[in-house]
Amino acid sequence: MENNDYLVKSMTKDGMFRAYAVRATNLVEKAHEIHDTWSASSAALGRTLIGTLLLSTSSLDDKAGMTVKIQGDGPVGYIVADGTAHGEVKGYMKNPHVNLPLNEAGKIDVAGAVGRQGTLSVTTMTPGDKTPYTGEVDLISGELGDDFTYYLAKSEQIPSAVGLSVFVEKDDSIKAAGGFMVQVMPGASDEAITKLEDAIKGMPRVSDLLLEGKTPEDILHMLFPDEELKMLQTMPVSYACHCSKNRFAHALATIKPADLKEMIEQDEGAEIVCQFCGKKYHFDKQDLEVILKQATSSDEN
Repeated sequence: MENNDYLVKSMTKDGMFRAYAVRATNLVEKAHEIHDTWSASSAALGRTLIGTLLLSTSSLDDKAGMTVKIQGDGPVGYIVADGTAHGEVKGYMKNPHVNLPLNEAGKIDVAGAVGRQGTLSVTTMTPGDKTPYTGEVDLISGELGDDFTYYLAKSEQIPSAVGLSVFVEKDDSIKAAGGFMVQVMPGASDEAITKLEDAIKGMPRVSDLLLEGKTPEDILHMLFPDEELKMLQTMPVSYACHCSKNRFAHALATIKPADLKEMIEQDEGAEIVCQFCGKKYHFDKQDLEVILKQATSSDEN
């Protein structure tokens, strides 16, 4: 599948608003294929990935990373997503096989799948920092767009509006997925904020706009129909996992030597499955003996 997913960063010429819009259909479809998600799970994971993408590309430094965790009381359980400043995102969830009746609006019941009680946390990791920063808020709706909006206002002190949308086909594949985020800059007038609120209220869902052939640029202009926009950056986005056997070997080296010895003596090896992409890595007895030797020698030093 050709990847035509991309994100656009913009700012109004008057400097009152910073706005982002993204088409993420292919990356959400890839997540669906990897995790075999059913409709409600597809929508919940997809919205989380898009929200993470909008946050990470708008706030992270070059080499920093971000982890978003949704912990609701709904049947999908927890959802985890990692994002970078470069438009890469990946994620997984506890229960990918959730399919619910449509909600009162005739749409996928994301809030019912995620739950209306729980938390949204965002952890930012910068190379060299020993202690990552984590901000956490309670879920306010479980629809996730509202929850990301609340997080930005409460934890980051940034008045914002976040819209997230995933259109799932009857066969659970993803037909359209995307979102937008608008951040209110200091000095924005009440009149301008009211106009933006009215524009958002009158907008169709982002996935419906994408199905009509609208682009992220079109969506930004719909948010600000009377404003001149300065397009700051256009960047490709993708579902990407950079796991490797070497990375998992380093992870194995951090567990207790007694547990490694048990793997060697009783299991004669280990198989690790990456939660993000499903790739399997096999470590035979000899591999584990090398890891154990390295781990114990580093402890002695």
